[in-house]
Amino acid sequence: MRFWLGKILIIFLSLPLLASNWLARQNHFEWMFAPLPKTSYQQATDASFMADKDMVLAVAINGEAVAYPVKQLAYHHIVQDKVGNVPIVVTY
Repeated sequence: MRFWLGKILIIFLSLPLLASNWLARQNHFEWMFAPLPKTSYQQATDASFMADKDMVLAVAINGEAVAYPVKQLAYHHIVQDKVGNVPIVVTY
C-alpha cells in the first residue's frame, strides 16, 4: 500500500511541472489572434456593418483596391489575401 501511495504522490507532484513545461512551449498569441479563415469582398455600398467614420486599411495593387475594417483587424490582427493577383498579408 505504501508503495502505491508513493507513486501517486510523485505523479501528483509532477503534474504542475509537466503542465508548466508544456505551456512554456506554447504560443498563446496564436490561440488568441487567429487569422480570418475566409476573406470575402463586398461592395462599399453593401457594407451595412460599416459606418462612414469607421477606419479602414486600404490596399491597391494592379488596378484592384480593397479595404479592411480596422475594428475587425483589431481582433484578428492578420489577414492573408490576394489583391491584384499578388499575395499579401495585412496586419494591425
